[in-house]
Amino acid sequence: MKRGGIFQRLPREQVRQGLALAGLLCLTVLAIAGPTGLLSWSEQASLLEQREARINTLTAKRDELRNRVALLDPAAADPDLVGELLRSDLNVVHPDEVVITLED
Repeated sequence: MKRGGIFQRLPREQVRQGLALAGLLCLTVLAIAGPTGLLSWSEQASLLEQREARINTLTAKRDELRNRVALLDPAAADPDLVGELLRSDLNVVHPDEVVITLED
């Protein structure tokens, strides 16, 4: 055998063991620092909490809008809500109402 090089020919068993060790090391690194690893659990948990809070906010808003739609049903509209919308959107008032404006 030649002794001149750094790498000498390794037996097949040592090559297989080295490849298996490298594969296990890669899997370990991915299990710890990968996209679904141990280090990303806290980040995922905080994202989950943020999204659940957003869902709760949107659910409350949706329920509020459903109620408002029900109050505006043409078959049985709520007169107070209709009057409020007429006053705010179209600037319409009853003849017997007095409009007071506040200027800064």
